[in-house]
Amino acid sequence: MNKQRYTLNDVAQRAGVSYQTVSRVVNNHPSVAAATRARVQNIIQELGYHPNKVAQSLVANQSNTLAILTFAMSYYGPTQMVVNIERAAKELGYDLIFSNLQEPSYEELRKTLGSLSGRRVDGIISISPVVGVSYEEMVSLCGNTPLVQIDPQMGLEVPSVIVDQHYGSQLATEHLIQLGHERFAEISGPLNWFGAIARHQQWLATLQHAGLTPMMSVEGDWSAKSGYDAARRLLQADPGFTALAVGNDQMALGAIYALHEANLRVPDDISVVGFDDIPETAFFQPPLTTIRQDFSRLGAMGVKYLQELIENPDTPIQQHIIVPRLIVRQSATAAR
Repeated sequence: MNKQRYTLNDVAQRAGVSYQTVSRVVNNHPSVAAATRARVQNIIQELGYHPNKVAQSLVANQSNTLAILTFAMSYYGPTQMVVNIERAAKELGYDLIFSNLQEPSYEELRKTLGSLSGRRVDGIISISPVVGVSYEEMVSLCGNTPLVQIDPQMGLEVPSVIVDQHYGSQLATEHLIQLGHERFAEISGPLNWFGAIARHQQWLATLQHAGLTPMMSVEGDWSAKSGYDAARRLLQADPGFTALAVGNDQMALGAIYALHEANLRVPDDISVVGFDDIPETAFFQPPLTTIRQDFSRLGAMGVKYLQELIENPDTPIQQHIIVPRLIVRQSATAAR
């Protein structure tokens, strides 16, 4: 009579947990909740599971540690990505090593990854919102360590998770068009950021698709001060617009202040739409219509995808896409 030999995957499936959680129980790793540990141990005893010694030695080489590489931590978007990646990683029992790149260059990345040598990590999450280092260059430096990119260029066939910035910009612009506006200006983000490029390109494309001619666009740097300065430039150089699309909420805050200084009412004279839906937007004067990015989901999906790549190197390579939402408040109204 042949006795079935159960695997670690069988235990994981029966216990309703991940492969990695069972590995941690088997290897007595501390980062497993007591109730989960007890459930897994009961299933192990019930099935008569005996760990494969070779597999167990491989698992023992795992550090249960992830590295997070990021850039521009002074900005809201990257900061929210890190916060939510950290939360998701800790929920799955990972320890974390953080490295903030001073600039998005191959040499800076080489130095940063070099500083990780001797500190074993199971996988790397790279927040990659800025033009600079290609995925292939990153892989050449990361070797066989699984890598997932967060917020890179859309359309890449690499392990990544992004928010559809094109669709978000389309939603914002179409909202203003549906309100009857025909004269549009824009304050874009810095055009070496993938998100800013996508939002700007889609603003142009959406207007052109509607048969409208875009007016002036001024590039900001994501800060409220740059939004203020950009709005003043727009009013001086190209007055007459009634709708203003702004690349993020902080710049929208500065822009609204500049419009008020010029005795222009928002939204009665000029309608304004932002991007991000930072917590303060509901308390702007007036409350800001904007595009909501789900940073919590972005972090959870990124970590989960990396975990799958760590546990199964044959996991399909793909770009996971999160769809943003339009949040309508009081800063945009019908054209007059």
